[in-house]
Amino acid sequence: MEKLLEQDTLIKLGIILVLIVCSAFFSGSETALTAASRARIHAKQKAGNKKASIVARLLESRERLIGALLLGNNLVNILAASLMTGVMLDVFGAVGTIYATGVMTLLILIFAEVLPKTYALTNPDNAAVAVARPVSVLVWVFAPIVAVIQWLVSGALKLFGVRAETAWTASDEIRGTINLHHSEGSVEKSERDQILGVLTIGDLTVEDVMIHRKNLNMVEVNLPPAEIVRQVLASGNTRLPLWHKDKDNVVGILHAKDMLKALSHADGNMDKIEFKKITRTPWFVPETTSVVTQLRAFQQKREHFALCVDEYGTLMGVITLEDILEEIVGDIKDEFDDAVVGVNVQKDGSVIANGDVPIRDLNRARDWNLPDGDAVTIAGLVIHESQTIPNPGRVFSFYGYRFEVLKRHRNQITSVKIKKW
Repeated sequence: MEKLLEQDTLIKLGIILVLIVCSAFFSGSETALTAASRARIHAKQKAGNKKASIVARLLESRERLIGALLLGNNLVNILAASLMTGVMLDVFGAVGTIYATGVMTLLILIFAEVLPKTYALTNPDNAAVAVARPVSVLVWVFAPIVAVIQWLVSGALKLFGVRAETAWTASDEIRGTINLHHSEGSVEKSERDQILGVLTIGDLTVEDVMIHRKNLNMVEVNLPPAEIVRQVLASGNTRLPLWHKDKDNVVGILHAKDMLKALSHADGNMDKIEFKKITRTPWFVPETTSVVTQLRAFQQKREHFALCVDEYGTLMGVITLEDILEEIVGDIKDEFDDAVVGVNVQKDGSVIANGDVPIRDLNRARDWNLPDGDAVTIAGLVIHESQTIPNPGRVFSFYGYRFEVLKRHRNQITSVKIKKW
């Protein structure tokens, strides 16, 4: 014990203490800077916080930052362990190596790892700002060594066919964050769906959100005026396509307000209305148009309604401004909308859905994750995966869901029972 009180030994122990403090600084700084929110740091930077600006610059090159902190941390830890081994050998002889290992493991684990990292995790943004200046100096000092280390690491990864880069984008990070907070209960499902709707709308085309021609309300232009008025009022829609001879031959769009104005001018005499004169010119758009492009087109043309056609000019459906907005905010129902959505939830958690129910709508309603890349509707998904048009009673399992075909009309699957495994 007398050797522990010698001046040379006390100096070494003092140096070890300083090294452990340095190790705690490196460990805490690493945790704080990697856990800090770039969004909140950016907000502080905009508010004029100079240290936040330093943090932002450090985070722009995470590899160099982490490399410098790990280099410094390993240097002080190895040096501290070496000094402690020398002290313990002088005091206890050969067995001192074991004592040094045990003591340094506890000291480094508790005071240089767990304690500083726990503190940094409790308030990473403020901790990152606090250590910004000294860390920036260390990064600059260690820059040449870190550059060599990065080059060696990249070379080693290439030998194993691994590329040292990330494929994550800002939208991927936001999606992951929102889904995480939703699973923890801090973000409501409706809020999550709206945020994710904004992020995913850029991946959609008009075909993904349009109303299919099978579900369209269309009126034959040569019907008696009274019959046209009756059909318009019965439809519950403000705008209806008018066709002549063939439904692919749309000759105009009838707006309910235009019809009411004409009816007023005719003193209520429906036979005096000339519908061909009050119809608006139809607007045709390719079904492959992106939803974002179509939204901008709606804004520029001050229109809310367009007809979707395929490459052969065949009418495929209708896209409205409301359809696009619903992809962001969810279903928008008014007093004229049909209450039946084609999805019936059963007591066992399964769902009986109409074949024409969009996959995206079902995913949103049930919080499922059925793929919608190769098919738009439930029936389309079953047909695509089974590579056939199955008869009622056939059962399929894919993507973790069980699909049972309940009804089929000609070549159309009209009802499917779906249950998540």
